[in-house]
Amino acid sequence: MDLRKIKKLIDLLEESNLAELEIKEGEEVVRLSRVPKGGVAVAAQPAAMAPQQVAPQAQPAAAPAQAPATAEAAPAKGDDLPAGTVVRAPIVGTFYSSSSPDAEPFVEVGQKVQAGDTLGIIEAMKMFNQIESEVSGTVVAIQVENGQPVEFDEAMFVIA
Repeated sequence: MDLRKIKKLIDLLEESNLAELEIKEGEEVVRLSRVPKGGVAVAAQPAAMAPQQVAPQAQPAAAPAQAPATAEAAPAKGDDLPAGTVVRAPIVGTFYSSSSPDAEPFVEVGQKVQAGDTLGIIEAMKMFNQIESEVSGTVVAIQVENGQPVEFDEAMFVIA
């Protein structure tokens, strides 16, 4: 895929409100995703180098974190949430509260967390993305359940 096409795709992504775009052309794959600070990250790879598909129960503890969760000081969009920092879904996917079905959840209501602690995992396109806390505090609400689909920017956790 030539550089002009990639630049056009970047422009398309910037003009839209999409969080991620993936284009396959023959054996080439280009994946564009927004970085929280407004930049755009570009990754091009042949299909032969595509990541391996991993089932949720075989998820290793060191899952790749592609986009950190967005934290806000106050609830937005009229959500009826407790006071605190809201951790929102950075991507669309399926939420998992633990690394495998028989493992303990990463966090529970009332548990103290530090900035950088894993709160859960979102699976999107067979990629597992860790959702990390951006603040230290106590988990006062968990708005999503294990195995539940989540939308981009959906409130997932409240940390006070």
